[in-house]
Amino acid sequence: MRDYLLTLCVTAAVTYLLTGPVRKFAIAAGAMPEIRARDVHREPTPRLGGIAMFFGLCAGLLVADHLPNLNSVFELSNEPRALLSGAALIWLIGVLDDKFEIDALIKLGGQMIAAGVMVMQGLTILWLPIPGIGTVALTQWQGTLLTVALVVITINAVNFVDGLDGLAAGMVCIAAAAFFLYAYRIWYGFTIEAAAPATLFAVILMGMCLGFLPHNMHPARIFMGDSGSMLIGLVLAASAISITGQVDPDALKIFEGSTREATHAALPVFIPLLLPLTIIAIPVADLVLAIVRRTWNGQSPFAADRGHLHHRLLEIGHSHSRAVLIMYFWSALIAFGTLAYSVHSASMWIVLVIVALSAIGLVLLLLPRFTPRAPRWAESFVPPRYRRRAVRPEAPEPEASAAYEAEERAPVPAGVNGATALSALPELHDRRKAGTRG
Repeated sequence: MRDYLLTLCVTAAVTYLLTGPVRKFAIAAGAMPEIRARDVHREPTPRLGGIAMFFGLCAGLLVADHLPNLNSVFELSNEPRALLSGAALIWLIGVLDDKFEIDALIKLGGQMIAAGVMVMQGLTILWLPIPGIGTVALTQWQGTLLTVALVVITINAVNFVDGLDGLAAGMVCIAAAAFFLYAYRIWYGFTIEAAAPATLFAVILMGMCLGFLPHNMHPARIFMGDSGSMLIGLVLAASAISITGQVDPDALKIFEGSTREATHAALPVFIPLLLPLTIIAIPVADLVLAIVRRTWNGQSPFAADRGHLHHRLLEIGHSHSRAVLIMYFWSALIAFGTLAYSVHSASMWIVLVIVALSAIGLVLLLLPRFTPRAPRWAESFVPPRYRRRAVRPEAPEPEASAAYEAEERAPVPAGVNGATALSALPELHDRRKAGTRG
């Protein structure tokens, strides 16, 4: 675990330190597109943040290669090299898109080629554990198609959710943390060395996101762009493919005993098929809804709009930061809930806790629909919007009211703007003579 923590810290530090210079480079290179109709930010913000994240990935792999406990991952497996090859290709495509806005079909083809490069170097799904049947070996074509499909879906799901400051990096970091705990349990708990590459990929992905988040939180100083969103999507997919395609379910001895016992014992192996989708369940749902919505409206599935889930959270009244935190909450609930259920599937307490947290999440989603009022004694501890309205002052005397209306009808002198007209002019001149700002 100490070596994993060191790899995490080095990856995060390199990504964090390089993001500042990358921001200056993006501004100098003109990678600051104009504000589009679907954008939430109001000022042009540089992209190309994926450059820093890619070099963080390279630094993490380099450090892990020189650590004694992680060096075996590079000696016994070709998966780190496969990941680096696919990541470099998808990163180059993302950099070109951030600068020149390449066509969506070209990006899709690049994603498929990057997945194919990883498959050619051994990072592919070899078998699937099927409940009630056992391990089913896949042919080369079946494994290739399934691997490419998983990579493309994950990349585009992460790319679709990258619409608010800090949203994509935070959600992928939560997903990577859940997957790291799962992969580390398979590697350390069951002593299966084939799970070590997936554990390494997950911890490096966490470092990339954690190092970039301080620069990307609202208000963001730089965006990761497609060079970053497609990169972290590919690394996330590679982690799932590695542990699914290389870990032999028979090594866990799960298909022994009665059918009921075998089913409960097999959950740790079935989870790799579900966890890549559960940890990005919200982005995948957003992706599916976007495709259906755009196709229904006669648009291209790749056409951009403002109908994503994070846009809807803003429309119903959530602030930018609260919308991001709500998405974080649901991502963590789904990812860690699935992880906890895979460890203790027979515990009813886990199900009850997940249900209770889901109810809390629904209340948070509907928070702008009602405005609760705090009691009198607690008004000083809550924001002003939750306080009771102040009591209106008593009606003025008739003479004072008439004088006030006459004063209101008096013409405003020329050259006075709206802000100046709110206060008396002599007082304003006195303050200016005293050397203060009006």
